[in-house]
Amino acid sequence: MNYRKYLWALAFMPGLLMAQDYKVPVSEADEPMMTGQFEPTWESLMQYQVPDWFRDAKFGIWAHWGPQCVEGSGDWMARSLYIEDSREYKHHVENYGHPSEVGFKDILPRFKAEKWNADSLVALYKKIGARYFFALGNHHDNFDLWDSKYQEWNSQAIGPKRDILAEWAEACRKNDMPFGVSLHADHAWSWYETARRYDRKGDKAGVPYDGRLTKADGKGKWWEGLDPQKLYAQDHPDSYGTWADGMIHRQWAWGDGVALPTQDYVTNFYNRTLDVINRYDPDLLYFDVTGVPFYPISDAGLKIATHFYNHNLDSRHGDFSAVMFGKILDEQQKQALVWDVERGAPNNIPEQPWQTCTCIGGWHYNDDIYRNGSYKSAGQVVKMLADVVSKNGNLLLSIPLRADGTFDEKEAEIIDGIGEWMAVNGEAIYATRPWSIFGEGPIAGSDIKLNAQGFNEGAYTVATAQEIRFTQTPRHLYAIALAWPDDNVVTVKSLAEGSSLHKKRIRSVELLGYGKVPFRRTAEGLTVSLPADAPRSVAPVLRIRK
Repeated sequence: MNYRKYLWALAFMPGLLMAQDYKVPVSEADEPMMTGQFEPTWESLMQYQVPDWFRDAKFGIWAHWGPQCVEGSGDWMARSLYIEDSREYKHHVENYGHPSEVGFKDILPRFKAEKWNADSLVALYKKIGARYFFALGNHHDNFDLWDSKYQEWNSQAIGPKRDILAEWAEACRKNDMPFGVSLHADHAWSWYETARRYDRKGDKAGVPYDGRLTKADGKGKWWEGLDPQKLYAQDHPDSYGTWADGMIHRQWAWGDGVALPTQDYVTNFYNRTLDVINRYDPDLLYFDVTGVPFYPISDAGLKIATHFYNHNLDSRHGDFSAVMFGKILDEQQKQALVWDVERGAPNNIPEQPWQTCTCIGGWHYNDDIYRNGSYKSAGQVVKMLADVVSKNGNLLLSIPLRADGTFDEKEAEIIDGIGEWMAVNGEAIYATRPWSIFGEGPIAGSDIKLNAQGFNEGAYTVATAQEIRFTQTPRHLYAIALAWPDDNVVTVKSLAEGSSLHKKRIRSVELLGYGKVPFRRTAEGLTVSLPADAPRSVAPVLRIRK
């Protein structure tokens, strides 16, 4: 055990060391939590040490892909199709039917994955530079993308008739890529409350949507024998403000009037998660939650973390590789989990390794983003990666797939662009560590706040060549300019003559992908002339020998 952390906890967190009464304790009757080095308390989980493989990997790719891609109307469509007059509602009614007659359950059989090839996709992601891969296990839509023991609405039984996670896991093993699974279905409880609504105007005014249907209602239907409540989970009282579309965000941490989930519901998510851990043995687990699932109303999330860590130690005979993410973590929780920042980054160097998750478009495939050309460019991704890595972080990038399991030609161009930059400049990314400062420039010097779990990445999209980001290895310091300068001159002020940050003499500077380049070191900075015949990189990298 890490006794420094333990003594710190004794001094500053006495409340955490006391037994806690949970409103909804989970049951281990079907899936016992594995016991071992870790126990289901924050103080025990603070023994956790981030494995070096993750700190060295820096870049992962996520297939945030499932049945919500069918309609091409973007993320959260399975909730929004039940919000009258929303864009997703209008699209659904026009193309599929009214949600009182055709709900999300009826979209599931249309998810066929007919062109999907896990092996070729994972091999491509590895080729362009990803060092780990994430699959979606379930989303807030509550549909399991594997041959689930505890959810009858799953991809083996409906739609593709395939065990999606099994194929992703096998592809990762074949390509020697660490395998991650993201699980989001814990929030279906309140997320799907829109499915119990009805139109408030028009021909269907007052006709309820399909969110309250029961198994008995399926007689003679395609879904006969299935219970819609196992999908929609709406056999419970309304949460406070259930007709207020934005209330879901205020209630995300199981407060502010959300209807309290039952033990059966909490245990079902726990069982499904342990099923994934035990059968597919992932290296990484991601939850779209504050802290851990169902915290602080239940011990389910702490038991999931404990089982995951102990299972990983046992299955790898002590060669620990587990990484589990949580959002909006306090400083103590950041020692028990890896902090995930959604679509953003802190503007400092956190002590603990962390990750940002983002997407080149919307989380689920969105036809409008494709048509409008609104994807992030390869250059934007590269600059974000450099910024994140300079701050002790990793970048997990989602590349949306269409429902058939393929990406479009605009995404293909972005993928190729990322791969081209990584092939030349990857040494400034992989297995590096932060320097004394993460960077310099107008953005680096700004006070850029996080918004909730992140959502500040837009502040980093206007970077010029004045923005420099630093990484280092034992032999080299890397200065990454976040744009190619118009005058072909990069000035690094932090490496000025006499700088306390780099007191040694600078004997040579190289531009990665080209070779040695001329430079001058003055009191104003290290000025480097980039050759006119060098390829104009979206983020040129200078290698400086220490």
